[in-house]
Amino acid sequence: MDLHLRDKTALVTGSSKGIGRAVAELLAEEGCHLHLTARTASDLEDTAEAIRSARGVSVTTHPLDLSERGAPEALAAAVDPIDILVNNAGAIPAGDLDHVDEDAWRTAWDLKVFGYINLIRAVYPAMRGRGEGVIVNMIGTGGERPTAAYIAGAGGNASLMAFTRAMGGRSPDDGIRVVAVNPGPVETERYETQSRRRAEMAGEDPDTWRERLTGMPFGRICQPAEVADIVGFLASPRAGYITGTVVTIDGGLVSR
Repeated sequence: MDLHLRDKTALVTGSSKGIGRAVAELLAEEGCHLHLTARTASDLEDTAEAIRSARGVSVTTHPLDLSERGAPEALAAAVDPIDILVNNAGAIPAGDLDHVDEDAWRTAWDLKVFGYINLIRAVYPAMRGRGEGVIVNMIGTGGERPTAAYIAGAGGNASLMAFTRAMGGRSPDDGIRVVAVNPGPVETERYETQSRRRAEMAGEDPDTWRERLTGMPFGRICQPAEVADIVGFLASPRAGYITGTVVTIDGGLVSR
């Protein structure tokens, strides 16, 4: 299926590895030119060079921390104009109220919750001026089925889900679509780190984290490329009447 994304320009945050990198690779495969951001310049440039070599599209890197004041506005000015924004930067730590202190909680929300909101605030006026644009927020199923063991993530994700629905309900007035994707467990470095932490909290050997994956839907964990496929479709004109929607990709886990 041709997603009609050729020669569009997309900004993907948190794109040096994991889901963000998979999204960048998928968009490049569809012919998008890219702006990529992450905190670590070397990882970001490795990703960019691999995509340039494989796809021949323009890839510009912007190593920065989107939780810092002024960073979203500076980034928006540097990448304008863009057709697509994929908010993906941020990793809220696992843990219950006793294990996630205030500093860790605020640091995580500054990057993921306020980072998403502030970057949208920065890019939205230019999209509105052109009368078109797509914003995709990568959130997570922690906001759909909150647990005490992921309390900071549950609160942050639920907030971003509500924000997406509220923005996406009004944004068609400006020719813009705002949507979100809620991945469940996905095989990334971040998921391994969280799984090791959960095992440790349960008094188990962190090295046994893979043994805790038994019973996954279809007998396996979701892959980053599967999430990227959903993002590519939602960002494309093929999904032109979808806005204010949160799409879950978790093999049915939240329904069990």
